[in-house]
Amino acid sequence: YGALVSLVQPNLKKLVAYSSVSHLGFVVLGIFAFHNISMQGAVFQMLAHGVSTGALFLLVGMLFDRRHTFEIGEFGGLSTPMPKLAAFFLFVALSSLGLPMLNGFVGEFLILLGTYQRHWGWAAWAALGVILSACYLLWSYQRVFFGDITREKNRTLRDVSLRESWVLATMAVVILWMGVGSPFITRRTAAAAQTVIDQVEPQRAYEAAAHAKAKAHANNVLSYPAHTMTVERLGNR
Repeated sequence: YGALVSLVQPNLKKLVAYSSVSHLGFVVLGIFAFHNISMQGAVFQMLAHGVSTGALFLLVGMLFDRRHTFEIGEFGGLSTPMPKLAAFFLFVALSSLGLPMLNGFVGEFLILLGTYQRHWGWAAWAALGVILSACYLLWSYQRVFFGDITREKNRTLRDVSLRESWVLATMAVVILWMGVGSPFITRRTAAAAQTVIDQVEPQRAYEAAAHAKAKAHANNVLSYPAHTMTVERLGNR
């Protein structure tokens, strides 16, 4: 749902907000798949989402500070007056849509892998969300930063300052480090994920066994020969 709304959203800030809803849907899927791999992916996705989506909101705020609007139609061709901001925005958008070697890829991959072990259908639906995220992020980037400059106010927009560059560069380094050095995080979340699963699985196993026992009893009653029941009743009389 969040991905579909983002796809038709004309407001850049709301687009990032709905994309955040879409990404957190992956977290919910990873948790309720109750698989160690998907659970680790959910934890990693929450960390990656905090960095990447926070960086996207920061970049959108920088655009608003210069242009005082969030409407995508008011932008266009901004890569000419603002090449540095365009480069940072592209890098963060690629991390958010799950480009390999960046932080967004690891969490989504682990969630899909663990969910597939439970049920391939849920993994297929989630993969559709990944495709849609690439569509709305890249399409919005194309409309904001590529093409001709159609608004005169956009020709004189100032690029990011040195202070802003340092902040964005720091976040870019964290994004890259999380993508390349993901085992540093996953090794520390594996035990916690397994602890949660161990607490839930016994109850699930008990409920499954009780359901199977009740179903078997019902089948035995239904399959009991009718004439045998009649003879038993006559004998009791």
